[in-house]
Amino acid sequence: MRLVVHGQQAFGKAVLEALLDRGEEVVAVYCAPEKSGARTDPIKELALERGLQVYQPSSWKTPEVREQLASLKADLCVMAYVTLFVPSAALNTPRLGTIQYHPSLLPLHRGPSSINWPIIMGERKTGLTIFWPDDGLDEGPILMQKEVEIGPDDTLGSIYFNKLFPMGVEAMVESVDLVRAGKAPKIPQDHSKATYESWCRKADAEIVWGKPVGEVYNLIRGADPQPGAWTRIGGKEVQIFDCSRIVIDAGAPGRIVSVTEDGFSVSARGGEIHVRRVKPEGGKKMPAGEYAVEAGLSEGMLVG
Repeated sequence: MRLVVHGQQAFGKAVLEALLDRGEEVVAVYCAPEKSGARTDPIKELALERGLQVYQPSSWKTPEVREQLASLKADLCVMAYVTLFVPSAALNTPRLGTIQYHPSLLPLHRGPSSINWPIIMGERKTGLTIFWPDDGLDEGPILMQKEVEIGPDDTLGSIYFNKLFPMGVEAMVESVDLVRAGKAPKIPQDHSKATYESWCRKADAEIVWGKPVGEVYNLIRGADPQPGAWTRIGGKEVQIFDCSRIVIDAGAPGRIVSVTEDGFSVSARGGEIHVRRVKPEGGKKMPAGEYAVEAGLSEGMLVG
């Protein structure tokens, strides 16, 4: 088949590379426009290295862009991490349409931060969906789904890089094979079960120490590494990353209960969070034990 690959960043590059390495005919690559001063998108770098034509439209809503896509006479478009809205007129331009990767078990967790929220919400599983996109937000029929467990110590980073990233690349390649064989299903989503969450932003990641310790722990894990759960210590913002949860009859929430060489512990409702890595305001990530010494942390200090 003649394929168009539309993607961004490391995941888009990995999907493109996997397709090229198995001998697929990729006739063009689309990626997001570059921002001023930003480094070249990895998928663009790979495409140019392999001698492929690269297009970077700022919008897919113009007839000129759709006409250009039509001129490629593609059989299928493979969308691997795309943030620009692509209307159905463009999605349906390739002979067999377009398939897209989404890192959740649709119809659950539609939206742009679909890996963060299941962890933050304390769910025990998530997964990925390859689907046929339409004009709705993550609403198109499902081609394939794969589940992964959210372990008690998993973070956004571990779920994505260790599980959903490699599994997603394999699923996209497998889906291309199903489309070529005429065996790719189009299973309608049950919209009555749909959930949607917007971006997980800084405002969502502020730690409220008065909440149950499990909720605090899930927030820190679900925001690690981005956007980074944060609190205030000594009037300055501090992001918290590597940590562990201790279920114990703790004292008043938001107090430092111990300071050790490898970090410090803060009380929450029903337990403590032992912090091992932080990023101070204006600084870089560092071991929490070093930060505790530099910031002069001591037992009884108020956090938040």
